[in-house]
Amino acid sequence: MKGKKLWISLLVIIVLVSGGFYFTQSSSSNQDQQEDPFVVAEVGTVIEKALAVGTIEPENEIEIKSKISGVVSKIYAEPGEYVREGDPLIEVKPDPTPLELAEAKRNLERTQIEKESLKTEMERMQSLMDKNLVSEKEYDEIQQQYDDVKIRLQISQERLDLLESGKVSIGDTVIESVIRAPVDGYILEKMVDIGEPVVPLTSYQAGTALMSIAGMDKLLFKGTVDEIDVGKMAEGMAAEIKIGALPDAVVYGEVSRISLKATQEDNATVFPVEITITDTNGVTLRAGYSANADIIIERMDEVVTIPERVITMKEGKNFVEIPGDEPGSKVEKEVELGLSDAITVAVTDGLAEGDKVYEKPVQTLTVR
Repeated sequence: MKGKKLWISLLVIIVLVSGGFYFTQSSSSNQDQQEDPFVVAEVGTVIEKALAVGTIEPENEIEIKSKISGVVSKIYAEPGEYVREGDPLIEVKPDPTPLELAEAKRNLERTQIEKESLKTEMERMQSLMDKNLVSEKEYDEIQQQYDDVKIRLQISQERLDLLESGKVSIGDTVIESVIRAPVDGYILEKMVDIGEPVVPLTSYQAGTALMSIAGMDKLLFKGTVDEIDVGKMAEGMAAEIKIGALPDAVVYGEVSRISLKATQEDNATVFPVEITITDTNGVTLRAGYSANADIIIERMDEVVTIPERVITMKEGKNFVEIPGDEPGSKVEKEVELGLSDAITVAVTDGLAEGDKVYEKPVQTLTVR
C-alpha cells in the first residue's frame, strides 16, 4: 500500500514539473515571436492647410436711412422677406417741433415780403433806366438780388412742405416720407419700430439706420488667418468652409482678398481674409453663420504616406527603421520626404506601398 502511494506521488510531481516546463517554454517562444509595433506605408493624399476663423456675410449689405426727420409711422417689410428695387420699406411721418414749424412759416413769409419789395424796386429801376437816370449796372444788381430771393423763396417753401407733408419734388428728384428699397434683396435686420424717432441722413450726420438689405446670391467668408500661415497664401487658392451650425456640410470657395495690414486679436497677430463662396453644395447659408475655412496651400495626391512620428532626423537627413534580412532584425533606411500636414508625411523616395516601418521605441521617464 505504501509503495503504491509513493508511485502516485511521484507521478503527480512529474506531471506538474512537465506542465510547468512546457508553459515556460511556450511563453518564452511566444515572447520571442511577438513583433515590435509597426505601421504600413499607404498610398494617399497629403494636404497642407491654413486655418481661417470667421463668419458668412453677404458681399454687399446696405443700410437703409431716411433723408427726412420724423417718426416711423408704418413698416412694409419684415426681416427675411425678399423685396425688389422700388418696393416700399418704411414710412417716416414728419414730426416737427412747434418752433421748427413756426420758424419755417415765418421764413417763408419774410422771404415773400422781400421778393415783393425787390420786385417793386426792380420795376422802379427799369423806369429810371428808360429815362437814362440810372446805369445798366445798377439795374443788373437789383435783377441779381431779385433772382436770388426767388431761389430762397423756393427753398423756404420746400422746407415747409417737408415739415408739413414729408414730400417734395426738387427737379427730377422726389423726396418723400416713404422709403423704398434701393436694390433687390432680402431684409436682414430691422433696427426701428413704429413710433421711434428718425434722424435724417445729411452731410453732417450719419442718420438713423432703419433696416439692412442684401442680396444673398453673392456670399463671402470673412475671417482672419494667423501670421505664420499668411506668407504661404495667395489669392485664388481653393478653400473648404465648414459651418458651425451645419456640422455635416462643406462649402467651397476661393480666396479673393488677403489684407496687407495685420490686426491684433487676443494678443495674437492675424490678417483679415475674404473667401468668395463658389459652391454652396446645396446648403442654405445665412448671414452671420460662424465658420472655419481650410485654405488649401498645397496638396500631393497618390503618394506613399507614413505617419510623421516614425521619422528620425540625423544630420539633416531622414531615416526610418524597416525589417532586416534576418528574422526579427531592423535596419535604418534613408527616405526622401515631400509635403507634410504635421501628422502624415509624403515619402517621395525610399519606400513603396505596403512596406513595414517600425514605430519608435517608447521612452519612459525614470524617477530617482
